[in-house]
Amino acid sequence: MPSVIPYDPSLVLGNLVNQAALDNLVAVSAIQAPIDAAEDNLNALIALKRSIDMTIQELINMGIDTTDLVKESAEAGKSIQTAAVDYAKQKVDGASKIYALMQKVATVHEEVESPIDYNKTQIKTMPLAADSLKMNVQYFSFDENQQDAFTQAATVKSFVSSELDILGDSFKEQASSAAQDQMNSQYQKHSISGTLVISITCTHKDALLLAPFIMDVDKAIRVWNKIYPGDMLKINDPASIAKAMAQTDTQNEKSLTLLSGATYGSCFIGMVHILNTTTTTSTETAYSAAESLQSQFAIGGLIEHLSGGFGVDSTFSADAKNLLSTQNITSHVSLVTMGSIPSIKSNQVALGVKQFASFDGATAMQQLAALQNATAGDMDTVDSSATAARTGQQMLSMQNAKIQGVLTGLADIDDGANKMLDINSMMDAMDDYIQKALAGNIGVPINYYLKPITKSQLAEMWVSKYYPNKYTSVSGDDSTPSGGGGTDNSGSSGGGATS
Repeated sequence: MPSVIPYDPSLVLGNLVNQAALDNLVAVSAIQAPIDAAEDNLNALIALKRSIDMTIQELINMGIDTTDLVKESAEAGKSIQTAAVDYAKQKVDGASKIYALMQKVATVHEEVESPIDYNKTQIKTMPLAADSLKMNVQYFSFDENQQDAFTQAATVKSFVSSELDILGDSFKEQASSAAQDQMNSQYQKHSISGTLVISITCTHKDALLLAPFIMDVDKAIRVWNKIYPGDMLKINDPASIAKAMAQTDTQNEKSLTLLSGATYGSCFIGMVHILNTTTTTSTETAYSAAESLQSQFAIGGLIEHLSGGFGVDSTFSADAKNLLSTQNITSHVSLVTMGSIPSIKSNQVALGVKQFASFDGATAMQQLAALQNATAGDMDTVDSSATAARTGQQMLSMQNAKIQGVLTGLADIDDGANKMLDINSMMDAMDDYIQKALAGNIGVPINYYLKPITKSQLAEMWVSKYYPNKYTSVSGDDSTPSGGGGTDNSGSSGGGATS
């Protein structure tokens, strides 16, 4: 991820410049420069290899020999590996150094009021710089859906049939049909993961300048005396004023530094990672054991025969359906913007579980009862037993189809929705940032225009204000000297310092 534009809130247009804060930002920028250069080199090599590989595919389609080009692609791959290692080392080595410097940047500052006369000074926008954009986007998406359905019905059916041979074929079919409703399970896991990393760095053509730059000389002298209490400018002492005027252009002359203008840049650096995992386990279990079925059928058949009845009054365990569905959503969003505040919109994420589609336990029990009634006939003859066996097998086949249909039908239950930040939120924020960048009037200073005001200039401005055209007619700002006799001695913009 690229570096964020270094910025200190104390460096405000028109305010006194804290030289230590400015030097700190310049030092941070000096450390970031080789890191950003290494990243640019890595991205350029990646783009180069992709271009070579696409050219190779195009030449293959045209029937042109690509042996030498394939070798160059391999060499580009080695260069990418070297550049990636170099970038990682640069990033790791510079991170601790930048951290130590950024610890000195405070959010809240206490500053002396600027000596600028804001009633007369104007802020002017001029296209002195250039618009530029550098963007790097990486997106990773992974969608995995696993479903497993398995049944133990065949195993239990064989077990029940073997255990109930004493009751005859009819009751074996009835018992095995009931045992179909056991241990039928389905497991589903759906994982969606997406990671988006966006880095955009822009420079903007519009520079902001204080023009005309007008100072209040009385306020400026008070600021000077506050900043330099050991070298005060005493307006009630003519000798102090004369001494200060005599120090013009000397080697050790002190000055106040004001921020009179700046060019601007902005950056949008964000990362969002979403992991949505839904796990569903559905199990339908009949808890009756085969031994219990055997004893129930034997006793029930005896009682019904002695009482002159037909069939057997079977008792089955309750049809239990266990449904377990869990949804785990993890969202990690990181966004840093300098020079602009984009619109952040949340999106709704649906919360839901899984359920069996078209499944009704009561219906299943009714079908089992129909199976019981269909096979509860006279068992005195071989033909009646064979007929009952065929009928039971038909109902058993229907029940098997029912179970298979149940296992293949999973439906969503929309249980609600929560708002969260996701990849769509990041894209909306990026779109808003781009629109604001195109409209202008955004950014943080990346190049500072500094205006030094010396002690001798303050003394001359004070004399020019209160004794116009008597001793001197000079001006340290963009104002016309008092009396109107002099020319506009503009000292608008001094040297620049780039961070």
